[in-house]
Amino acid sequence: MEQDKHFLSWIKMAVTMVWVVLILCSLIAVLMINPEILEATNSPEEIVKVNLDSNGKWAPPDSASIPDNEEGRRIRYGKQLISHTAAYLGPNGSVMNITNGMNCQNCHLEAGTKRFGNNYAAVLSTYPKFRARSGSVESIEKRVNDCIQRSLNGKPLEQNSEELKSFVAYIKWVGSEVPKDSIPEGTGIATPELLNRPADPVNGKIIFSQNCTRCHGNNGEGMRVAGSAEWLYPPLAGPDSYNSGAGLFRLSRFAGYVKYNMPNDLATPEKPFLSDEQCWDVAAYVNSLPRPGYDISADWPDISKKPFDHPFGPFSDGKSEKEHKYGPWQKQGK
Repeated sequence: MEQDKHFLSWIKMAVTMVWVVLILCSLIAVLMINPEILEATNSPEEIVKVNLDSNGKWAPPDSASIPDNEEGRRIRYGKQLISHTAAYLGPNGSVMNITNGMNCQNCHLEAGTKRFGNNYAAVLSTYPKFRARSGSVESIEKRVNDCIQRSLNGKPLEQNSEELKSFVAYIKWVGSEVPKDSIPEGTGIATPELLNRPADPVNGKIIFSQNCTRCHGNNGEGMRVAGSAEWLYPPLAGPDSYNSGAGLFRLSRFAGYVKYNMPNDLATPEKPFLSDEQCWDVAAYVNSLPRPGYDISADWPDISKKPFDHPFGPFSDGKSEKEHKYGPWQKQGK
């Protein structure tokens, strides 16, 4: 009887091994016939290629892909909010009056879809994430309200508001083809080469007068759409502009924005119009102009994490606010 039990155990083990071999052989055969199955394990840099345009550059999804349902309605409304923020949320907005009258699109070009135009390509793929400015893990909702409070000098949206849900739905849709933790080339804003001298607002004023006043006015006051509450060209200074807590108040952000986008009828990511030095100097000039302030007392709880060009102390390296704002920064690094 004992021998019979051993024999049965051996038979069961043999049958199990046969099944394992058959399953493995079947899997190998499927993969050989359908090699695309293996592509799902490629690195993020390879996967992200599915989201490139005909020139091999990052592109947002086709608007035809927006679904015809409640989520699609929010995506479309979110795009309208970003393109025409003033009409909905500005001083004379149809929904509420919580912003300075600028549109999100004034900073996030082409509704946040332009390469190196401060786009939303990598928002969905990288959020939630820890941000040193707040010292906490932030959601997309928090990031949207940060922009409203700083760049639009406004008041935050309620967490359960249809407007905030729609902002987030659209931003997620823009980056919906970008794999998690990937950052496509052309995302956000590029930083020009650092100067070996301080950025010069005096020279920047000359560059601004030669290249920028035809759209933004002699003093950066902007130009409105005729008969509209919206800006054709946004104010770069004064009470209607972004405040001192906005990202563009850092020279590296403003200079990078200018490099690939301004003047907007001349510069492209492939062929910038102004030199890196000119971009830094015009940024120094614009950010030396008056604008609303912002309470940054809760920002950068770890001061050693402040960006190299953050203009407000205290700093961990002992350098002055002027040195941090205007540079030179080469030894401080990015």
